[in-house]
Amino acid sequence: MTKKFLLSENDIPRQWYNIVADMKTKPLPMLHPGTKQPLTVSDLEPIFARELCIQELSQERYIDIPDAVREVYKIYRPTPLVRAFGLEKALDTPAHIYFKNESVSPVGSHKLNSAIAQAYYNKEQGIRHLITETGAGQWGTALSFASHYFGLTLKVYMVKVSFEQKPYRKAIMNTWGAEVLPSPSDTTNAGRKILEKNPVASGSLGTAISEAIEVAISQPDSRYALGSVLNHVVLHQTIIGLEAEKQMEMAGAFPDIIIGCFGGGSNFSGIAFPFLRHQLTKGTPLRIIAAEPSSCPKLTRGEFQYDFGDEAGMTPLLPMFTLGHTFQPADIHAGGLRYHGAGTLVSQLKRDNLVEAQNIPQLETFEAATLFAKTEGIVPAPESAHAIASTIREARIAKEEGSAKTILFNLSGHGIMDLAAYAQYYAGELN
Repeated sequence: MTKKFLLSENDIPRQWYNIVADMKTKPLPMLHPGTKQPLTVSDLEPIFARELCIQELSQERYIDIPDAVREVYKIYRPTPLVRAFGLEKALDTPAHIYFKNESVSPVGSHKLNSAIAQAYYNKEQGIRHLITETGAGQWGTALSFASHYFGLTLKVYMVKVSFEQKPYRKAIMNTWGAEVLPSPSDTTNAGRKILEKNPVASGSLGTAISEAIEVAISQPDSRYALGSVLNHVVLHQTIIGLEAEKQMEMAGAFPDIIIGCFGGGSNFSGIAFPFLRHQLTKGTPLRIIAAEPSSCPKLTRGEFQYDFGDEAGMTPLLPMFTLGHTFQPADIHAGGLRYHGAGTLVSQLKRDNLVEAQNIPQLETFEAATLFAKTEGIVPAPESAHAIASTIREARIAKEEGSAKTILFNLSGHGIMDLAAYAQYYAGELN
């Protein structure tokens, strides 16, 4: 049995929340890769739409959501908050488990929350072409939908291992008019250099970002769009947690623990930051857990330093926990989490011990995903399965302690396009 807490269209937030305003220790500035000076809006404008550059460096607490963006949000928002009674029963835990179901969007994941906003701001500026990267394909799919909606063309560099593992993601992107290329490719200098070193390179998000930026800055009327890591992307995703706040009030509860899977930080920050505001401003006790892959553990095993966001060193230098921008992660099926670094906001919050992290092996995530599918009826994305696995760990600890803790996690997307991975898991072919 499940119980859903639903809001109406009128409850869709009218502003995004910018946590920078409430952080006691502000994040270190991003640096220009050439001058090593703090970035300005003008430094970013050749890459992103101007309004996104302003949001990237903003310290305003709330930023208005344009009416045109809210209208598109109404296609699928507000998304449900669900009490996972079935999972609780299977675990025999006294913990109360809730999840925010972002899988109900037209593209099956949370990524659309920022894709709509980014496509809108580019359209308003007169940009005609967007260039991006995607890991497992969720971001590329979301931006394909949003670009088509606002009449923009889109080119997507998709990490090669995911391009080969998930052919139907490419088909969906093509359906909305996007051109999709495997990365590394022979269409850019960055891609060709990598292929010269390793002709069978499986790719990484860092590589795909390098290719996308190279193309974006070399073509007129083009801009780059990013699906995670940077502040403006995190800002757009806070609509998840802002809605969840209202829904937890409907449930008569407030979370003790908030969990999200972690690649660059978009869905994790989206669910966590609005609740973390209560801790920053009122001292409300809260545990916030980032669940990352054991094969790409930037928060649990990385170092905090300035590093590039891409492999070729074309992005600004970001102060973040990183495994190094040339790190090549294993070819796990949670392609959206195969990124070498953490966003600057999450990185600073972890330094301040306001965020903690767990790294989880691939097989544990699929075991958790299967249990969730059996008890809650939703096949989760391999990325989201990391959050589920962490939730199960915490629910079992609650059972040992006899504690009725309230756990909230973000179901960032469904796994209907990832069934080949599930087939491999059931056949015992996953590492």
